[in-house]
Amino acid sequence: MSEIVREDGLVRLPEAVREQLGITPGMAVDFETDAGGKVVVVKSDGLPRESRFARWRGTATAGLSTDEIMAMTRGEE
Repeated sequence: MSEIVREDGLVRLPEAVREQLGITPGMAVDFETDAGGKVVVVKSDGLPRESRFARWRGTATAGLSTDEIMAMTRGEE
């Protein structure tokens, strides 16, 4: 089975491979090369990777209300 590499470098893992390895959305996979130069997909620890936005969650300060922010973005005073 083969897949096309997209312009952004992404490749779809075929359903059969995902099922065989038990890979579900959000799981981490590792890419390794064997002695013959083949790339091997290996299921990682199975834990979902932390979102790149997770560290920002809950850091907003109580400064302006939503209405005040919207008025600023619209140029209203």
